[in-house]
Amino acid sequence: MRPPFRDLRSWLAYLAETDRLYAARPGVSLKYELAAFSKRTETKRALIFPQPGGHAIPVVSNLLADSKWMADALGVPQSQLLARFQEAARNPLASVEVKSAPAQDVLHRKVDLAAMLPIPTHNALDSGAYITAGLMIARNPETGVQNISIHRCQVSGPDRLGVLLLPRHTMAYTHIAERKGVALEVAIVIGVDPATLLSSQAIAPLDFDELGIAGALHGMPVEVVKCVSNEVRVPAGAEIVIEGTIAPHEREPEGPFGEFPQYYGPRIDSHVMRVTAISHRKRPIFHTIVGGSMEHLILGEIPREATLLAHLQRNFPEVKDVYLPRGGVCRYHLVVQIEKRHEGQAKNIIMGAFGGHYDLKQVVVVDTDVNIHDPDEVQWAIATRFQADRDLIVVSGAQGSKLDPTARDGVSAKMGLDATKPLGVDPFVFTRISVPGQDEVDLSSLRKVEDAASVLA
Repeated sequence: MRPPFRDLRSWLAYLAETDRLYAARPGVSLKYELAAFSKRTETKRALIFPQPGGHAIPVVSNLLADSKWMADALGVPQSQLLARFQEAARNPLASVEVKSAPAQDVLHRKVDLAAMLPIPTHNALDSGAYITAGLMIARNPETGVQNISIHRCQVSGPDRLGVLLLPRHTMAYTHIAERKGVALEVAIVIGVDPATLLSSQAIAPLDFDELGIAGALHGMPVEVVKCVSNEVRVPAGAEIVIEGTIAPHEREPEGPFGEFPQYYGPRIDSHVMRVTAISHRKRPIFHTIVGGSMEHLILGEIPREATLLAHLQRNFPEVKDVYLPRGGVCRYHLVVQIEKRHEGQAKNIIMGAFGGHYDLKQVVVVDTDVNIHDPDEVQWAIATRFQADRDLIVVSGAQGSKLDPTARDGVSAKMGLDATKPLGVDPFVFTRISVPGQDEVDLSSLRKVEDAASVLA
């Protein structure tokens, strides 16, 4: 396998080398048209858009069209992807600071976001242009420890962004800053390597710098450089850096915006980022993620699967694998594969999974003979091994996702399905049918029939 890619440009070169990078015609519109091309090709091709909307800076999208692409980016087989991420999360490598960096080759202290950057508008009812693939790096005002996350950021003025903060670490840092009566120092980093992008989505404790995971995935520390207008440290090889602060107690309308559940997040009063500087590489590249696209889902899927698997295996060594299916928007539905040893075990695992992440609203537990990555196999297990009056768990009034349109301000119901075989029954009852020799027949001996009558004669 190849070594992990350490910047965006080397990853794009590899995608081109492996026939996965395609270029659109110059001048594609930033409003809808760029996103339309991306959606039509989201599971097949990465795209580069030269001179989008007349901008000199090109835009790239669909950089991670499948989890196999992420495995390629990290230099591991797809079967080892979760284990590699778990190992990196357990053994992070702290970043190292450098004095100068390509990310600061060009510096602008007078900024106009829409004029300087090719920021697209994606979905039909989005309230404007959004930065969607920017890693927001926030610095704890008390400890100096940094957190990395991705937030939807709406352009609301030449030097203003409306930022949706959910109840996670960046919001926690914002509350600390507001209690101290100061602005929260932040930076938005656009155009990084896949490992750094993936690490930003890790489910980690407060005051855990996710760049340590990126370093471990790279096999060497991430080089960072201090911002020019605040104390935040950003990856030195990033394409574009937007520096600024989140103003204390300031809110303004932001949204709607097309989100991962394939619905629009509503218009609400969101936090405000005031931009103080923009720096970038020479001839920078702007990365965008279409809201609700496959790239959007995959970025959340892999870290969540790795974290949930580790969480469950700490208490239930019988757990063999987990999967967040696409139909559950890689967030809300979880399938767990176990080697069942005790009756009632699946129900304990269901409850343990709900404690692993509040986004989960459905958990299905199956046996090891079920391919959890095949939705038809999972549905078959439910159809033939599940009875609602004895194998169903329902929890009302639990914390869920605020972006789930059926939740009431984030309060949701949870459902668990035990679709495992009962122990102690005649094994014949649950013996799966099979055709001997099915996997060994030589399909190359088959030939296409042009004239059915000539074969039947």
